[in-house]
Amino acid sequence: MTTIRARVFVVALAAILLVPAMAFATNGYFAHGIGLKSKGMGGVGVALPQDALAGGYNPAGMAFVGNRFDIGVDWFRPDRGSEIHDSMGPVNAKYDANGETDFYMPELGANIMVTEAVALGISIYGHGGMNTSYKTPIPLFDQTMTTNAGVDMSQLFIVPTVAWKFNENHSFGLGVNVVWQQFEAMGLANFDNEMMSAAPGKVTDNGTDSATGVGATLGWYGRLGCSVFGGVAYQSRTYMGKFEKYSGLFAEQGGFDVPPKLTAGVTTIPSERSVVSVEVGYIWFSSVKSIANSGSEQALLGSDGGPGFGWEDTPVVKIGGAYDVAEAVTLRAGYNYGKQPIPQDETLFNMLAPGVVEHHATLGGTWRLNENMELTLSYVHAFENTVKGKDSIPDTNPPGGGEADITMSQNSFGLGFGMTF
Repeated sequence: MTTIRARVFVVALAAILLVPAMAFATNGYFAHGIGLKSKGMGGVGVALPQDALAGGYNPAGMAFVGNRFDIGVDWFRPDRGSEIHDSMGPVNAKYDANGETDFYMPELGANIMVTEAVALGISIYGHGGMNTSYKTPIPLFDQTMTTNAGVDMSQLFIVPTVAWKFNENHSFGLGVNVVWQQFEAMGLANFDNEMMSAAPGKVTDNGTDSATGVGATLGWYGRLGCSVFGGVAYQSRTYMGKFEKYSGLFAEQGGFDVPPKLTAGVTTIPSERSVVSVEVGYIWFSSVKSIANSGSEQALLGSDGGPGFGWEDTPVVKIGGAYDVAEAVTLRAGYNYGKQPIPQDETLFNMLAPGVVEHHATLGGTWRLNENMELTLSYVHAFENTVKGKDSIPDTNPPGGGEADITMSQNSFGLGFGMTF
């Protein structure tokens, strides 16, 4: 039996690594939760470890999930677009960014209690990304009107973890975040010249490039009272390799590090059949120049101080609940709010990355097939939000002023399988 489980794990791991984590995530460009149980409860997890994906959120929680294996996939469907108005010439139009509509975020986790106090695990998941696939060229990005505009950026986190239960109620954990990300840009010919970029020829339409990097997550989880639990986790900045093919687009010669974040939460168990968890978090998008630098910067694209997306830091609030409606069935629901990071005067460049959703409603459930196996479902709806540009297009000729408005909503459906051993 052990050999069969090992083979299943190896095959599942290979499948996860071969499938890019393509998605446009929800709190900025981060996923709103990690693991389908978390996603069905508004994304809570730092103070509520429920499966072997807990190590991606708070590695300390792995000391309390026992020996288990989880695998799942999220089917992600964003609806995004933009509009340019009050500008000069034929650029005024609505632009549909839904050339691609279906994305799949795989996840896999395994955890083993090597002693009663020490757990070793691994959590693998798609943590973030941004994608726009415009159905037409955008004149302000490509005046030749030959290539449809868009970007495709995806991240895969592979997080080996160790957790130490230093007494029966508290644990510390460490996760090493090994990150692989890929990127591609299309239809940006207007910026691919010596007047705009420090590295012409490395701005657009160069195919897919990839980079790897390493960071860490430190966490604590423990009991605060008879039925109250707490958790805190800090994910460090992940220092990534450069996107060499796009060194003339992103600041710092193609740099695109993963920003740090801090999360803290409290979970309470009102009854034997119910649980409620609340958490707050903060993402420091401002720490990464290619994300945070203003798009109106006068420096050349790709230089140390070159233009970026102009994103601001994002606070996040999550609340989720679960209720055992039957011995074998648990239902979940939640709410997630993440302040959208794009200022009104930065909407033009963010037509490529309109990560503006803020309010999310989530549902989920688990059906225990027997004492060792279970199926989990999740659903997330991110309500439509529009950021209307203000002083977003330079009043020069070209481009001739006007405003760019960006819009997004999202739906995702997840299915997962879990097994204890």
